Amino acid sequence: MASFYIDREYCTFWDTSGYMAEKNLTLVTEFLLIAFTGCPAQAVPLFLLFLFIYLITLLGNVSMTVLISVDGRLHTPMYFLLRHLSFTDIWYSSVTVPQMLAVLWEHGAALPYARCAAQFFFFTFFGAIDCYLLALMAYDRYVAVCRPLLYVTIMTQKACWGLAAGAYVAGFCSALVRTVTAFSLSFCGDNEINFIFCDLPPLLKLTCGDSYPQEVVIIVFAIFVIPACVVVILVSYLFIIVAIMRIPSVGGRAKTFSTCASHLVAVALFFGSLIFMYLRDNTGQSSQEDRVVSVLYTAVIPMLNPLIYSLRNREVKEALRKIFNKAKLS
Repeated sequence: MASFYIDREYCTFWDTSGYMAEKNLTLVTEFLLIAFTGCPAQAVPLFLLFLFIYLITLLGNVSMTVLISVDGRLHTPMYFLLRHLSFTDIWYSSVTVPQMLAVLWEHGAALPYARCAAQFFFFTFFGAIDCYLLALMAYDRYVAVCRPLLYVTIMTQKACWGLAAGAYVAGFCSALVRTVTAFSLSFCGDNEINFIFCDLPPLLKLTCGDSYPQEVVIIVFAIFVIPACVVVILVSYLFIIVAIMRIPSVGGRAKTFSTCASHLVAVALFFGSLIFMYLRDNTGQSSQEDRVVSVLYTAVIPMLNPLIYSLRNREVKEALRKIFNKAKLS
């Protein structure tokens, strides 16, 4: 395996035969996003599709945030966490989707090095917060189903704010470490990213030199975010399922399970796409496949979350009905 030493305007490396060679590979100061540029006929339809998805995402998540804030019946720990999930989904989608639109509109987009790093940081930051919030929502459902008599004393307002603050702090730390580690790598030569935003897999393809230590750090922190949250969710729902099966009446079991169904759907979609993208062997995988999966977890899922929680949740539907009735009267 060749190792590289970067010297300002060119990269010096030693090949496997032991001889030193030089390549005139300039260091990268900006990245060129070229996703979808090979199919110019699809640019306009895809632009309109992503624009529609983004507008629905903003409308749905802003509406969910405002609805939970103004309706007193929704001032419970579950909806407190849901409000923060909707809030972070607004920014999580806004970090990437406008960049997708720019790539489609301009048939490619140049991204300065610092702006690419900033986008990578905020994408990781809000994505990690989403992971932690979904895990906290699973814990909230566990306490509500398995410890109903202690729910009020465990999930207090102070505890909820502490859990939410912990999610933001942990997300910031995860994003900071991953960004510093990823952009401590050396990028030289080709600066074209066949992707829709600055994400880790396409960036690693542009590195020159030994990136193994940085990749190990990135993988370790990915394990602390995605699999750790998945374990919390699985353990919580294991106890929930056991508790539900002990309920004597079929109607009681169905009612209890329905309170968790929306969260299970959101968890399956979000973590399923993240695991497929980041915790798999990328050998032989196509860029087209990666782009489709990235669109799913950056654009589609943030749009679906408010729809999932509103369509399958009686309290949310009643709150929406109340607002619509007030609007008709006024």
